[in-house]
Amino acid sequence: MRSDIEIADSATLRPIADIAAELKIPGDALEPYGRYKAKVGYDFIRGVEDRPDGALVLVTGISPTPAGEGKTTTTIGLGDALRRIGRRAAICLREPSLGPCFGVKGGATGGGMAQVAPMAEINLHFTGDFHAITSANNLLSAMIDNHLYWGNELGIDARRVSWRRALDMNDRALRDMVVGLGGATNGAPRQDGFDITVASEVMAVFCLARDLDDLRERLGRMIVAPGRDGSAVTARDLKADGAMAALLRDAFQPNLVQTLEGSPALMHGGPFANIAHGCNSVMATRLGLKLADVVVTEAGFGADLGGEKFLDIKCRSAGLRPACTVVVATVRALKMHGGVARADLGREDLGAVHRGVANVARHVENMRKFGLPVVVALNRFTGDTPAEYDEVRAGLPGVEVVLCSHWADGGAGAEDLARAVMRRVEGWTGDYRPLYPDAMGLADKLRTVAREIYRASDISLAPAVSRRLAALEAAGFGHLPVCIAKTQYSFTADPKIMGAPSGHTLPVREVRLSAGAGFVVAICGDIMTMPGLPRRPAAEGIGLSADGRVSGMF
Repeated sequence: MRSDIEIADSATLRPIADIAAELKIPGDALEPYGRYKAKVGYDFIRGVEDRPDGALVLVTGISPTPAGEGKTTTTIGLGDALRRIGRRAAICLREPSLGPCFGVKGGATGGGMAQVAPMAEINLHFTGDFHAITSANNLLSAMIDNHLYWGNELGIDARRVSWRRALDMNDRALRDMVVGLGGATNGAPRQDGFDITVASEVMAVFCLARDLDDLRERLGRMIVAPGRDGSAVTARDLKADGAMAALLRDAFQPNLVQTLEGSPALMHGGPFANIAHGCNSVMATRLGLKLADVVVTEAGFGADLGGEKFLDIKCRSAGLRPACTVVVATVRALKMHGGVARADLGREDLGAVHRGVANVARHVENMRKFGLPVVVALNRFTGDTPAEYDEVRAGLPGVEVVLCSHWADGGAGAEDLARAVMRRVEGWTGDYRPLYPDAMGLADKLRTVAREIYRASDISLAPAVSRRLAALEAAGFGHLPVCIAKTQYSFTADPKIMGAPSGHTLPVREVRLSAGAGFVVAICGDIMTMPGLPRRPAAEGIGLSADGRVSGMF
């Protein structure tokens, strides 16, 4: 069986100008990065703002397992399939982070015959967007320490600087550190640390900003530290927002690539869904909606994380109104949720499927709470049996379950899914609604998500967390949505508890304000904002041939 990168390398790609023409983007609106990648220019984007929007379809999934589910693959396969049945479709995806590429999760370009390309280029440096975001983040870090060095005119409380440096790589050694050592010429010693770039507030701002003016405004609002008098010191106070916006100018233009079947795909931004809001950029999504009849986008990890944040944060912030949700599952993953070890997934086990289907049933029920119709996409694996498929259907009464084979067959393997989605889109009555209102208090917003989505009995707040939430409300931030950072593997904060647990308590250990992004982050359990590499990182198997081909990637 060929690997994903071997399939991608053997594909014949079309010039990016031809792909742009599918969306009626003229050649002079493109800024090419080689033959198969390009950015879409600002003048063109501004010129289509008054066009009506197409329909927006969200692809999300069950709680992920090592068995695999295939959300990105399904997003790509569905986009290809929609074009095969005569729809003008576009795909909107996040860009890959180098951390997972060299760690354990792998890239973010799909798999099998449902991929976006050029695969190796996208999964490595792509068009440099993440480097620009990292640089903007660390410019602000440098300006904070420089301000402290030159007398601290703003009166920053150096003991309580909240802004952290960023790096787009998994490196646990950088989670907590001390900077400014080596004498007075090296600055003021203080505690600091790194987050992975995709968990940074700059990434969130980048993905939620509507245009360049909004980008700079949000960058300026970011709070970096309290002053000694208790006031908030912002990036604008440090006069860093203009230079940060300048660093992000080119990166902020959406990237256009293609699937192996030549469908247009806008890839832009890449926040993690377990520790950030997990959706591609508003810029790319809004552009896709102006250019296509149907836009298929993905929210990371399970519907309890990326799906909820897409609907409660991104859609609320950008005024988006999705028309349908696809929840992706596999029989193998459901058997793991039903208690089967990974080594035993090849054997038929109807009991495990019966137990595991509770996980997908809960995600479906959760998505319906937002007023959205739901289709379940069940990705085929060769070891699946018809009886197992019947068990999934029996456990989801009233839900359309569509078998998909786009990994092996490309868009042809997702045509039934495309038709099921279009039946919902064409019958949509516009019932989407967020889970909670803006006016609800922050603790109650956290409690609502925990109870309604995770099925927790309650949340636990340490006294310091309760005081922090009260202080944020007093400072005028109580209207913001909440972004819960927790493990992606469970409805609880414990990654070992699979299936569909209920009645647990969600422990909120820390609260962070992302004033520029426009949400409040609640960090729960042991989740880390700087991941580490596994015992055997994927980087060990990646290499480069004499003719310049990347090998061993996915």
